[in-house]
Amino acid sequence: MAALVSSAILSLRLLMLTGLLMAPIGAVAYTKAAGLGVGKHGAGLVLFVTLQRQAMS
Repeated sequence: MAALVSSAILSLRLLMLTGLLMAPIGAVAYTKAAGLGVGKHGAGLVLFVTLQRQAMS
């Protein structure tokens, strides 16, 4: 019985760790697939160009 409880706790910890590591990747993938986020027109374009120029200097 103790081995079963220990195994269940270990599995739960592994599941939580995997969820914490995969959640940001899943959120980015969902945003890209759904077409959400800052577009490259209007203020989004200005922000994109500004950040690119700062990265180059």
